[in-house]
Amino acid sequence: MEDCIFCKIAKKELPCYMIYEDDTYISFLDIFPRVKGHALVIPKKHYRWVYDVPEYGEFWEVTKKIAVKIQKNLNCEYISFVTVGNEVPHAHIHIIPQWSGTLEGFHFGDVVATEKIELEKLAEKLIK
Repeated sequence: MEDCIFCKIAKKELPCYMIYEDDTYISFLDIFPRVKGHALVIPKKHYRWVYDVPEYGEFWEVTKKIAVKIQKNLNCEYISFVTVGNEVPHAHIHIIPQWSGTLEGFHFGDVVATEKIELEKLAEKLIK
């Protein structure tokens, strides 16, 4: 995609702080990090959503490999993975290192109050 910033990074038309590259994927530090070491993993080929990537499992395996390296080198307790997808219209996975029992760099909104009957109906609908 011509105007996609991540496509331009993958083609090396724009600079990045690269931490991993292979023939299919690239990973780089987020320039607007939520925490120290916040990185992104993207396919070099343009796909809109993470679930559009044909090699979905491979995408996650590469992400895991990078996350393990980040965890080891930054000595963080664990890694959070986020795939929101609306920030940049190119499939990407956020790798967010965590140093404490509380989630840092990403926050969930309020819990949506849902009645049991509504949950049952929704589950039935999603099973079909």
